Amino acid sequence: MLSMKTAGAVLLLLWSGQVVTAAEGQHLQTTNTGTDSPNQTCQPDIYTLLREMNTLITEQRVELTYTKTQLEAMKTQLGTSESLVHQLKTESQDLRREREQSRVSFSASLLAEGGGNIGPSGVDAPLVFRHVITNIGNAYNAHTGIFTAPIRGVYFFAVFVYGYGNASTPTGVSLHRNGEHVVIAYAHQPSYNLAASNGASLLLEEGDVVYVKLWPGAWVHDNYNHHTTFSGHLLFPM
Repeated sequence: MLSMKTAGAVLLLLWSGQVVTAAEGQHLQTTNTGTDSPNQTCQPDIYTLLREMNTLITEQRVELTYTKTQLEAMKTQLGTSESLVHQLKTESQDLRREREQSRVSFSASLLAEGGGNIGPSGVDAPLVFRHVITNIGNAYNAHTGIFTAPIRGVYFFAVFVYGYGNASTPTGVSLHRNGEHVVIAYAHQPSYNLAASNGASLLLEEGDVVYVKLWPGAWVHDNYNHHTTFSGHLLFPM
């Protein structure tokens, strides 16, 4: 379809042509009054031209309105697409953060160097497992011996202890959650080496703490072989 300016220009040219033709016809009529009749005079039909021009202008207005409607629809669609892209980007970042938070696993042994017995002790405090073997997620603190849950989920914890038999001194530790006793790893015999272990799956809220304590009146042994260990893993978030 012709543009509005092009259509107007064409109509003006047509109209001008008809006016010129009419003028020439009028001139011929004046100079040849004896041969041409009044009915043969070419008169410009200005009303027909105006009607045609008005029709073209109306069509152009309709086309312009349709184009504006399409542009508005495209603008709306673009806004929706941008909103969707932002939403997908946010969800991707959330998924990446959740995936990183769900990677929680640690293992540590009691002594970082040397060897010896820990206990018996009257101090009611967590054992500090100083030799960190693995600490993915950094949820275990090697300075305090405390594991802090980064997210809500089910975690599995295990303790392994090693010691020397003694008639009066057992080998044992206990696992605690937020100050609550959970399980014990304990063994007692008068001689020879001995070992004990235990574990539990715990539903933890974000910020809950888990740690190991020396059993009252007991001791444990560790050395470069890393016999006595404390481990924990996130099984799945909740």
